[in-house]
Amino acid sequence: MMRPYTLLCPDCGETVEDHYTLSCPSGCRALIRTVYRKKTLDLRDEPGVFRFADWLPVEGTIKAAAGPVTFRSTALARDLGLRDLWIGFSGYWPEKGGRVLTCSFKELEALPTLVRVRETARGRTLVVASAGNTGRAFCQTAALTGMPVVVVVPETAASRLWTTVETDRVCLVTVDGDYADAIAVANGLCSVQGLIPEGGAKNVARRDGMGTVMLDAAVTLGRVPDHYVQAVGSGTGGIAAWEASMRLIGDGRFGDRLPRLHLAQNAPFVPMVRAWLAGRREILPEEDMPDARASIAAVYSDVLTNRGPPYGVGGGVFDALTATGGSMYSVENRDAEDAGRHFADAEGIDLDPAAAVAVAALRQAVESGEIGRTDTVLLNITGGGYRRVAEEHERYRIEPAFRVAPDVDAAVLGARVLGQVRNRA
Repeated sequence: MMRPYTLLCPDCGETVEDHYTLSCPSGCRALIRTVYRKKTLDLRDEPGVFRFADWLPVEGTIKAAAGPVTFRSTALARDLGLRDLWIGFSGYWPEKGGRVLTCSFKELEALPTLVRVRETARGRTLVVASAGNTGRAFCQTAALTGMPVVVVVPETAASRLWTTVETDRVCLVTVDGDYADAIAVANGLCSVQGLIPEGGAKNVARRDGMGTVMLDAAVTLGRVPDHYVQAVGSGTGGIAAWEASMRLIGDGRFGDRLPRLHLAQNAPFVPMVRAWLAGRREILPEEDMPDARASIAAVYSDVLTNRGPPYGVGGGVFDALTATGGSMYSVENRDAEDAGRHFADAEGIDLDPAAAVAVAALRQAVESGEIGRTDTVLLNITGGGYRRVAEEHERYRIEPAFRVAPDVDAAVLGARVLGQVRNRA
């Protein structure tokens, strides 16, 4: 049976059917995109993210409450002098309809991704590299679905791996290193037959799941906003917002202008900011992330520290910023912390550090005149509500199954990981 979508390479134009495909079969250096047969957005009678299932690369759904919510800001908008500020919130805030129990918008990615695996990669187990939030989202989704997942994180991020439902479906691998080391170990594991990479920015389910923040905002506002603000590590969320906006414009009911992207990184680790301000399509490690390990160790939000972001690839961050007339911002730790406190006082919920970086960037954009006082703005609050979850829900920590060094023998580790996954099946 024909799927309700195909995959398209924006570089060569080749269209392919989905077999958990992550790259152009012709080898193009570009992010493949989903092309949906349905060109208009009709909401389904489903909870959470799957109300937008017509524009997710899946056929089935999961009965899960996690999804984005959009509401108009009053206190923060007043403090910033903005007339039309909207907040896209992906976290736990029941009074606002926020039911993302892991408190991060990474759950919006994990849900459609595991459905996509079930439909296009049967019999294989997903391997996810994470600095914490993504891994926690996939652990929670594994707990809800019973589908196994292998999560690889730096040792320092292990405490962030918990669920609100007990599960034995997660094989957690911790690496004595940073996020880049975790990515390398995860990639090595996927050389073992039966284990497949989640894909990061290459995973269309991940991007389209993130894009539901823009879809929810457009449905709520009746139009795409003038501006979109988010803090980024890989920049995948910004790409997702751009792609979702193009689909909304193609629908014909939500306006005809792309929102300007305003993407922020946390200083001193700001490789995409440096490359963008220099007008370069490529990140130069020696110029854009000198002393990377020291810079990563010094940031307020370490989930924003991807050393290999999809910046210069076709359909990547550079193209998204160029297409939308976007801007990038460097946010200092003190400004992010101040912005997080300010948001909590003004709006009434605690923020993930990455979301606090976004609030600080919004302040910069308004003060510099990049965002006008009367413009319609969508601020993507990518995580929050940790205190409420801790008060209202039991949390079950995921214990590491394997603790490894960055230079671990991937084949040996992969065989052991796969053995554990199969023993628990």
